[in-house]
Amino acid sequence: MDSFENIPELALAWSNEGKSVALATVVKTWGSAPRPVGSQLVVDQDMGFQGSVSGGCVESAVLFEAVEAMQDGACRILNFGVSDESAFEVGLACGGEIEVMVEPLGVGKGPSVDELQALVAARAGREPVVWEVNTDNWARRLLPRDPMDVDLESRFRTDKSAREDAIFRGVHNPPLRLAIVGAVHIAQPLVQIARLAGYDVALVDPRDSFASTDRFPGETFLEGWPDEALAGFGLDTRTAVVTLSHDPKIDMPALETALGSEAFYIGALGSKRTHAKRVAALHEAGLNDDAIARIDGPVGLNIGASSPAEIAVSIMAEMTERLRFPDTRPGARA
Repeated sequence: MDSFENIPELALAWSNEGKSVALATVVKTWGSAPRPVGSQLVVDQDMGFQGSVSGGCVESAVLFEAVEAMQDGACRILNFGVSDESAFEVGLACGGEIEVMVEPLGVGKGPSVDELQALVAARAGREPVVWEVNTDNWARRLLPRDPMDVDLESRFRTDKSAREDAIFRGVHNPPLRLAIVGAVHIAQPLVQIARLAGYDVALVDPRDSFASTDRFPGETFLEGWPDEALAGFGLDTRTAVVTLSHDPKIDMPALETALGSEAFYIGALGSKRTHAKRVAALHEAGLNDDAIARIDGPVGLNIGASSPAEIAVSIMAEMTERLRFPDTRPGARA
């Protein structure tokens, strides 16, 4: 949910406090745009707002339109264009154009509070959903994930919202999560980098000396052996798993569990020789070539990393590539 952040939840909370509320959503972009399609802000009747739809260059105009929408109940599509000559002054790298959809909550043609509650409930339950709006008649519906719907599945995989003709489909994927198996030195910078990148992080290590609050202050450790811990954590399409313990007794159960899930990234620390032994052991455990091919091992992009922090950077870079370019995932089929 990196595009939407917590804007729907905030809009619902403000409405429950008795405020008039409107949502503004980027529904289309051309050229340079500082915020992707799907980015949102929420506005109240006093022009208090959170979120953004640009680098700050169009927010003022959007706020005024949002207040008018709360008063007249009319949804609207706003178009903003910036020339190459003036783009830098308003925060764009070059000229561009964006369309912003403004919807007053619970008023006129805007979404009802019940519709927004349904969206917030789905997000809270880590259910991937698409918020579909027909901008011709302002009808809305919530579309759950359906692996048989090729278009929807592609949108969930690439995390890309889009407006095509009159139909806007806003993708609401669950927040990103990272499960780190093995509370080793590399895990310390990796936790910090992952949090900066927007991941919720949990660690797994049955060794008390490694799973220390002194070494990982304030961090969450999952209870149990890695296979049980990961199964309880729940590995979905927005979860990455990295095994770092370098101990087969710990890494192997974790990998077997991860390979039986929809985790978008499965990385395993170790040399090519170590990974070859790991592959052989997984074969002996009954996993087939297609399943084992999903592992990124040795873990991380080859950037010449040597220190724990550099290795953590290489892991996060590879995770990002697998997330944003799903076709690069090991074992991915065109």
